[in-house]
Parts: sequence; structure tokens; C-alpha cells
Amino acid sequence: GSTYVAWNWKANGGTATATISESGDNPAASVQANPTAGFSLITYTGTGDAGTIAHGLGAVPTMMIIKNRDVADAWAVYHGANTAAPATDYLVLSSTAATADAATYWADTAPTSSVFTVHDAHNVNADGEKYVAYVFADVEGYSKMGSYVGNGSADGTFVFTGFDVSFLMRKRTDSAGNWVITDSARDPDNVSDENLYADLNYVEYSGTETQFDFLSNGFKMRGTWASTNASGATYIYMAFAENPFKYANAR
Repeated sequence: GSTYVAWNWKANGGTATATISESGDNPAASVQANPTAGFSLITYTGTGDAGTIAHGLGAVPTMMIIKNRDVADAWAVYHGANTAAPATDYLVLSSTAATADAATYWADTAPTSSVFTVHDAHNVNADGEKYVAYVFADVEGYSKMGSYVGNGSADGTFVFTGFDVSFLMRKRTDSAGNWVITDSARDPDNVSDENLYADLNYVEYSGTETQFDFLSNGFKMRGTWASTNASGATYIYMAFAENPFKYANAR
């Protein structure tokens, strides 16, 4: 009798598109890449020092979420719009904490169109431990990982994505704030405010302070909650399309 939501990204149906052997400090990995959708699912074994992993997307990743599968480490997040130098910083999906600076995560090295780098932080690359990485790259008309600055107003910040947003996750980066998730399956009508939180085990929460509009070309904040639209605060977001323009069917 309980209700659930699932968000699904297609990789390669369980078949690896590449199998990589360990080489020096470069981890051994199994890659399922779907360049059309800008998504790569990677399992790898850590080496304990700075190494690279091929992601198979043919585009520069704009967001990466990594989890140690062997021990209870926190989820590590790279976001390409996090700061002016995002490869020097990291976020934690299971925490409200603001952006932190540490070379131990990405070795202060930005991902390229072929590889991303992990250093020696236990969350991303402990020697001999197993990890999973969800790697995303922007696809025009389908997905976008970006940032915005809040204005603290009910006539809030408009964020252009170039498509009709269906899934939206956002996080304040200059201070503590929740990872707030809203989608058009659970909340199909504007104003949208049926929120879930990646960092909490709460049930859905709705309130005027959390409201925003899903628009045909982006989203617009309507609430004034500090986790989504404080005046002058900075936020990152992850957005996916309702009906991708690039592959839309004419009527």
C-alpha cells in the first residue's frame, strides 16, 4: 500500500562497452556507456593513488556520483558548475554540507572527454576496494547540469535549460542545504513543491517556501527557502527533460 518513485537511466543493458585492466595507479574498471544519453555506469577497483578511468561518453562529464561498495563511506559528488575550479572541490550526496576543497578526490584535475581522475580519498579510490560511478554529460535538449544564484523572492530566479524539465535535483553550495528532488511524475502541475531529499529519509514534503515552476525551457523559483532560493546564495542543479527536443516525435 505504500507509494514509491524510481528514476532510471539507461546504460547498456548490463553488457560492458569497455573492460579496463589496472595499469599503474589507473583502476581496473567495467564500463557501460550510453553516449547518446550522456550516461555511463562504471564499476572499478581502487588503487589508492591518483589514476584515470575512461568513461566512454566522448564528452566532458558535468556530474559524477561515486560510492564505495565495500565500506560505509559517504557518496562523493563532482559537479562541473560547482565553483570556478570544480575539480578542486567536492560535495557529499548524503550530507547537507557546503562545497569543500580537497585535492584528494579528483587530484585537482578536471575530467576530459575521455577520462576522469580519482585520487586517494577513501570515498573514491582506496586500494583494493570496489566502487560504482554514475557519470553524466550534458546532452542538448535532454540534460543539463548547471548553477544559479538565488534572489530570495517569490518572483524567483529563472534558470534556462533549453528543454521542458521533468526531473530536477538542486543543492546549495556556499552553505549547508538539502539535496532537493522534484519530478513531474509525482507533481505534474505548477506550482511544483512535492520534494524528496537525497540526504534524508523523510517522506515527501510540500510548502510554499519550496515552490517553483517547471517550464518549457527551464524552471523558475517561486519559494524563498534557503536550500533553493536564498538571496545571493549559489546552487548547483541536475535536470532532465520531459520530452527531449532532440528526439521529439511530431504530431
